[in-house]
Amino acid sequence: MYDYIVNNTNEKRGMNMSALYTAEVTATGGRQGRVVSADGVLDVEIKMPKALGGPGGEGTNPEQLFAAGYAACFDSALNLVIRTKKVPGITHTSVTAHISILSDEADGGFKLAGVLEVYIEGADRETAQMLLEAAHGVCPYSKATRGNIDVALKLV
Repeated sequence: MYDYIVNNTNEKRGMNMSALYTAEVTATGGRQGRVVSADGVLDVEIKMPKALGGPGGEGTNPEQLFAAGYAACFDSALNLVIRTKKVPGITHTSVTAHISILSDEADGGFKLAGVLEVYIEGADRETAQMLLEAAHGVCPYSKATRGNIDVALKLV
């Protein structure tokens, strides 16, 4: 278990946190390189997309990896909320994350934005909206991105 001292300059506070799990991934070569997890389960080539001036081709990119993590985490949070609130009749959920890289006019660099398309089979619109908002409140990725990147939630 790792102990961290977290300094959040946005909130001007520090806090001690004890990690329940820590993913360890090493990147080499930036957007034309490779990422490998310490346990070897993840080992993928990184390629800059053609849309960003890269060669494209086989390989993934940081935005796809972020989208995969966010979609999986949000779907897990959604199912936790469904179980916790004991909502009957839900037969299937899915989350599709769209993560975009944008120009950041504030500093001339780049920033991310996202849209989560959430499908909840077996719920009426009002119940689905309540579940969507509750999941957004507990999802670790939503907590991490809140106030940092624009994320739109969309029921589909």
